[in-house]
Amino acid sequence: MMLCRIAKPSTRLLGIFSKRNIFRPCRNLDCGQRSPTTPTAKFTAAASLSSQTSLDKMNNITYLSQNDAIKVDEELMGPLGFSVDQLMELAGLSVASALAAEYPAATHKRVLVLAGPGNNGGDGLVAARHLHHFGYDVTICYPKPTDKPLYRGLVTQCKSLGLSFVEWADVQAGGALASQADVVVDALFGFSFKGAPRPPFDSILQALKPASCPLPIVSVDIPSGWDVEGGDVAGDGIRPDMLVSLTTPKQAAKSFQGRFHYLGGRFVPPAIRDKYRLVLPAYPGTAQCVRIDEDAAAAAAAEAAAKKIQDMRISYEVGTLDEGDLAGTDPMSVWDEWFKQAVADKVCTEPNAISVATADSRGRPSVRVVLLKGYDERGFVFYTNYNSRKGQELDANGYASFAVYWEKLQRQVRVEGVVERVSEEESRQYFDSRPRGSRIGAWVSRQSQPLPGGREELEARNVELGRQYEDEAVPVPKPPHWGGYLIRPTTLEFWQGRPSRLHDRVQFTREDVGATEWKVQRLQP
Repeated sequence: MMLCRIAKPSTRLLGIFSKRNIFRPCRNLDCGQRSPTTPTAKFTAAASLSSQTSLDKMNNITYLSQNDAIKVDEELMGPLGFSVDQLMELAGLSVASALAAEYPAATHKRVLVLAGPGNNGGDGLVAARHLHHFGYDVTICYPKPTDKPLYRGLVTQCKSLGLSFVEWADVQAGGALASQADVVVDALFGFSFKGAPRPPFDSILQALKPASCPLPIVSVDIPSGWDVEGGDVAGDGIRPDMLVSLTTPKQAAKSFQGRFHYLGGRFVPPAIRDKYRLVLPAYPGTAQCVRIDEDAAAAAAAEAAAKKIQDMRISYEVGTLDEGDLAGTDPMSVWDEWFKQAVADKVCTEPNAISVATADSRGRPSVRVVLLKGYDERGFVFYTNYNSRKGQELDANGYASFAVYWEKLQRQVRVEGVVERVSEEESRQYFDSRPRGSRIGAWVSRQSQPLPGGREELEARNVELGRQYEDEAVPVPKPPHWGGYLIRPTTLEFWQGRPSRLHDRVQFTREDVGATEWKVQRLQP
């Protein structure tokens, strides 16, 4: 096996999707309860708000009741002249833009859109179209299509782009959602939905619950299955990571504890705002969407989650591992297969980030994350400053271990082995392949040593050495205190998460680094 150099993952610049520079027009419609042709009451100067509508003083924003939300939509599509397809387009684009701001295509390429039978589902279809244009791979599950020209047109638009439509039964047959998508758009039910969901929506909501779905969920206007005013009344509903409220948040949004809460609806005319006494946040610049009290919301969500740290868990259901399939196999070949799958599935930006553990002469351990830069039949290679703490401990001890966890695959690999420096030539070849700034940085940093002058001292040294090597025709030499380490493994353990914490653990061991025969055994979880 030749040395497998690990290339730096490519990234996409998504400047137009940055949190403060993003076009986010928004507006949601409910689950088919309205008709755009239904006459509405005359537009009056004042409105009697239901007792459920309230002003959240901390966020300084109005949360509407179900009845008031319906009234607002009726007036928008009545005397104020908005059409249902116009509002649906704004809503879908808003959802797509908010999703792109927090889950870039570089890390969350695959999107599964779950569309319901009403206007909320229409918002999802529009979002799917825009997400395709934003560079995502979009799959749509539309179990109960609405047989009306507007919805048939939305389906046609998506199919013309080559978007895939699948049945819910096909999604179920495909295994865990985490193996099929990177993010899920919940566009099933809107704010006017009432009652218990019927098949297949009941099983869809079950599959989206935290124990079954470790993926981030983006809910449109209200998490499906929640009571529009009481939130998750039963306490066992879905837990979206993002909520995109439309026009104004509904009462249920007060119960939202996910990381990202966006609001869209800058098109709301002053007449609506004044009549319903809506208090809405300011939209920056030309943005049509705004993150609601970003800092406070994030802090509150983090605090709430921290208080329930004992409840943080997922069900591991992505795959299985059988030691019988690995008997007689070189463990480095298994590693190669697993690593390549982690890269192909884009489990994270840097799937080669490993946690390397070392110990000092008194047996006191230390651990840090480094980037694996190659592997072959010898073992695993990474680079560092020889004078750093890990470098000194590696040279003195001669042993190390590392672990890597790929959450999306629910896999972990542990490696233990003997450590040695790679040749000076191998270190130099890799050093010369690094970006010029990184090569200069290897001279700048006296890794692990105190920095009494603070960051300014480090920056000053970087400027000084940058000037010294400003002529790019002059190569930056490799420092003598910098180079690579090779971990020659004596133990490799492959771990696959399984339900009820009964994980699969298959371990390869050999007597020493010179041995070619590996013993394979299953370990208890």
